[in-house]
Amino acid sequence: MPTSSFAALMQDLPSLTAHMLVPPKWMNDLPSMYHMVSRWFTGKDVMEEGFLSSLDFCFLVRNGAQKLLGILIAIGEAVAYVLSGMYGSVSQLGTGNAILIILQLFFAGIIVICLDELLQKGYGLGSGISLFIATNICENIIWKAFSPTTINSGRGAEFEGAVIALFHLLITRTDKVRALREAFYRQNLPNVTNLLATVLVFLIVIYFQGFRVVLPVRSKNARGQQGSYPIKLFYTSNMPIILQSALVSNLYFISQLLYRRYSGNFLVNLLGKWKESEYSGQSIPVGGIAYYITAPSSLADMAANPFHALFYIVFMLSACALFSKTWIEVSGSSARDVAKQLKEQQMVMPGHRESNLQKELNRYIPTAAAFGGVCIGALTVLADFMGAIGSGTGILLAVTIIYQYFETFEKERASELGFFGM
Repeated sequence: MPTSSFAALMQDLPSLTAHMLVPPKWMNDLPSMYHMVSRWFTGKDVMEEGFLSSLDFCFLVRNGAQKLLGILIAIGEAVAYVLSGMYGSVSQLGTGNAILIILQLFFAGIIVICLDELLQKGYGLGSGISLFIATNICENIIWKAFSPTTINSGRGAEFEGAVIALFHLLITRTDKVRALREAFYRQNLPNVTNLLATVLVFLIVIYFQGFRVVLPVRSKNARGQQGSYPIKLFYTSNMPIILQSALVSNLYFISQLLYRRYSGNFLVNLLGKWKESEYSGQSIPVGGIAYYITAPSSLADMAANPFHALFYIVFMLSACALFSKTWIEVSGSSARDVAKQLKEQQMVMPGHRESNLQKELNRYIPTAAAFGGVCIGALTVLADFMGAIGSGTGILLAVTIIYQYFETFEKERASELGFFGM
């Protein structure tokens, strides 16, 4: 039971990650709040006394609040998962086992937070949370491609890994054409078509990462000093899919919790109906809102229930576009914020007055955010409909995170070459 508990935490990690990566809006106002409170109680401005800079205080409190929030979420969701009966009723588990599962889930969350802190201190590149998500998703893809375990799905023992099953079927079956057909299209287990679809989605996402609009900028003070401000198609990167994943994960969690206890209630059934899968043993939605925001399991399922497929497409596209538009306002990357940053750096756009800088940026940034969010949602839907291994959400997260690490590595490499004069 503890092992399956840890696996469940890994599957729900995008939800936890989204909460830990999105700091509250009020944290942006910490410096001004600090000035106000210091003057109120002491009659002096502690910034002027030289005790602590506004920026240092802001980062100190913000980092501390995020760590505390992450710890509270880790223990809160661990307790909620166990008490909701996700791993069986507490009476069946026993109090001791229930406490052990809670502790294991909690310490797994603490390990993730510590690893993230290790990288943020400069002992690596990027974010530990992002690296953990990408590693977990890639591990799932590799396992389903090369897993040596056997599963009996009614046709005799079969290898779980798609590649191993392909060679096994070609070696053991006399009818090679039928063996290939079964390896490419077998049901309820990973097949070669799923694997090829996963590779195709990886390549498509990497191709779209190169789409951008480059705006020329120059310095007002240093004559001849020019630069550029690139606006990518995926302007908000993978944040729309992280936020959408957090929304869906929490809705699933609440729906399952209520359905286990009040399955006869109309409103609970409207939120979602659930049953255990006969192959994986996990609960899957079969009705309600939770069912309609879940990707159809196959093309045959789409043909049998076109309204489900249409509802899922509309939900994914609209949710990703909305979250992308909202994120640029929350994260300080809107046209207004970018214009302010460029003005502070004494940068202007050639051929445009300084007062028109925000208006010019408004032509690109909101459109890139919304359209980029729609593209991310569309790629997620494409991955789900093609049957890519894992889920469209997971693959989009993995590809965007890996590409971010590639860009970070290239920047570090370029700065090192510049430092050594090469």
